[in-house]
Amino acid sequence: MNYPKGKYAWTVKIGEKGQFVIPKEARDIFGIRPGDTIIVLGDEERGLAIPPKEMMDRYISQIFGELSGEEG
Repeated sequence: MNYPKGKYAWTVKIGEKGQFVIPKEARDIFGIRPGDTIIVLGDEERGLAIPPKEMMDRYISQIFGELSGEEG
């Protein structure tokens, strides 16, 4: 299947411990290396998302800002 430029889709299997492996192609494209920390976001209506690691600080700031009543 052809996807629009910059759009990707992979399938992964969930192991017995609930773990999955991020496909090598995805790790290469998004610069995910052994020892990196990623954030997994979830929305019951829209599903799971793993945003690029460069966005993690921004998301964390927004989350903590919302929790403290501030705007981020």
